[in-house]
Amino acid sequence: MNCTQVVVDNAVRLAEELKSTAIIISGDIDLGETKTSIPVYYVSRKQRNIIDHLSSSSKTKEERSKEILDKISHQASGKMEHVESVSAIEYMMDEVKEGTVIGIIESKNSYAIVIHNLEENHLVKILKECEERIPAEILRAVLKVAFDISNTGREGKQIGTAFIVGDVEEVMIRSHQMILNPYSGQEDGDRNILDKKNWESIKEFAQLDGVFVISEEGMVEAAGRYLDVDARDIPVEKGLGGRHVSAAAVTRDTVAIAVTVSESGGVIHIYMDGKELLHIESTERAARVR
Repeated sequence: MNCTQVVVDNAVRLAEELKSTAIIISGDIDLGETKTSIPVYYVSRKQRNIIDHLSSSSKTKEERSKEILDKISHQASGKMEHVESVSAIEYMMDEVKEGTVIGIIESKNSYAIVIHNLEENHLVKILKECEERIPAEILRAVLKVAFDISNTGREGKQIGTAFIVGDVEEVMIRSHQMILNPYSGQEDGDRNILDKKNWESIKEFAQLDGVFVISEEGMVEAAGRYLDVDARDIPVEKGLGGRHVSAAAVTRDTVAIAVTVSESGGVIHIYMDGKELLHIESTERAARVR
């Protein structure tokens, strides 16, 4: 039995003993014949060759060895953080349940098994802060639509948009329609973001300028809405446009939460109380294989 298979077998056995909610693999690792009922996800992030240029260096053997070990440690640490981030994002997407997640990490012929408790994950804690204002299922539905827009755009074109969720009355006072509101007069069943059949129309209207306004109950109250807020002194990442700044600003003036999708890069940002809580790269999603 090869080394990789021994690592995989022990990781799966550990996951089953701990009743883990997922196994997340980072690296070129195949489960082979190992069977498990625990969901398995693959993430990928190419790493630079850690021994590039070392062999021709003038360093001593001991110095080269230490440098290689330092680079291995650095790569393993980076992959560990990646596994933790992916675990949290899949939890946000309601793919992974709260509890223990097992990570299997490959780093240049080295292997590590990681035990990660999602209850202690920083991103999960932030999500729970949001859930004090907005029901978890509503926020997750918004994030799923945001990820879909981030990954696929519309008709092959990258688009950006923003969702302002909660405190609808105050948000509507601080905004106006740029165009005729496509959700005005619509039945509740056609405005409910929890109903997946409505996601295509939401993605279609995401091409409009302005933002979506969504209630705590998940009803899309408006699209193409322009935010009338003073966005001066709002700290947002350099390079982000006016939609992000105004979305952050409206969360300062209300108890709403804003979820934005950037047109360039598809990065998702979450704002609350006028500040960015977190940002998520669309490429951080994992692929479930079992």
